[in-house]
Amino acid sequence: MDAYTFLQALWFVLISVLWLGYFVLEGFDFGVGMLIRAVGKDKAERRAVIHSIGPVWDGNEVWLLVAGGATFAAFPQWYATLFSGFYLALFLILVGLIVRNVSFEFWGKAESDRGRERWEWALIFGSFLPALLWGVGWANIVHGVPIDARHEYTGTLFDLLHPYALLGGLATLSIFLAHGAIFLDLRTTGAVAERARAIAARATPVAAAIGIAFLAWTVLSRRGGVDAASAVLAVLAALALVSAAVLAGVRSGQAFVATTLGILAFFTSLFVDLFPHAMVSSTSSAFDMTLSQSASSDYTLTVMTVVAVLLVPVVLAYQAWTYWVFRQRVSADPSDGGSPLDVVKQAKADIDRARGGDRHEDTPGEPAGAGS
Repeated sequence: MDAYTFLQALWFVLISVLWLGYFVLEGFDFGVGMLIRAVGKDKAERRAVIHSIGPVWDGNEVWLLVAGGATFAAFPQWYATLFSGFYLALFLILVGLIVRNVSFEFWGKAESDRGRERWEWALIFGSFLPALLWGVGWANIVHGVPIDARHEYTGTLFDLLHPYALLGGLATLSIFLAHGAIFLDLRTTGAVAERARAIAARATPVAAAIGIAFLAWTVLSRRGGVDAASAVLAVLAALALVSAAVLAGVRSGQAFVATTLGILAFFTSLFVDLFPHAMVSSTSSAFDMTLSQSASSDYTLTVMTVVAVLLVPVVLAYQAWTYWVFRQRVSADPSDGGSPLDVVKQAKADIDRARGGDRHEDTPGEPAGAGS
């Protein structure tokens, strides 16, 4: 096994953190998307479901873009093998994300109930497919895929669909669904929140059971024996998921913290299991790709580190500010003023008032929630 440098290990950790952020934030986005018709029974309620993530879903996807870009820059050989070997699977994920993103934009522009229904099913499909396939993909990365001595993928799409990988897909799918249901319970009011709470109470125990089964399989089937650090993290993930199952439907805030910790520990266990490899070969251990074999030069990694230190805090602060601004619950009742547009209107009114623009408050305008 080739030795790795500090910068190579640092960027493996940083890329892992980017994936963790993506799965925690986009995880509840996927769950919300899959539940739109289950918790929303009419146009107003489904609008509230969309508004619950409307201001943040596209920002959450930035974590995926940065993770992919960082992998390309820091570990180009890893990127090349991963994206060429998983081309069809990643293409399907991309299709799902595109369909999902388009459905957000066009749902509100549909002129008929039938048109909105089509976009709702598109949102469900576009949320379901990536939630399933991300688990399949990372299960394969950890488990190992057919790679030859030149670190080229020699299998097909069907080689990725073995029982272990499919269980990984079901684990992420069920965990994200439960995560999204709890998020909706926290972010909405009335009947929407009640239905989300009921779904969370039923879905979270199932997610915990599937997630624990997958983690147990991962720990016990590791080539070379059980890794102590990965096993400890798997146990922590299991405890967090069980806690979420107990708290869901009773204490939603604590349950959401538990699912968040469960997702973090779940994927951290996988990353620790993978380290210090970038890709594991199921053909022969001699063909495993190490970090040193796949990494860019130290100069490139140094420049990337400087840029990350300067810019990442700004991005994190901006995203945290976005969540703070849109922290209030969303209501299906327009009279409650519970849509993101109403939050923006209120913020503008507060700014005008602070500048002595109280005259704007008396200007006739559209009632709160109209058109949102």
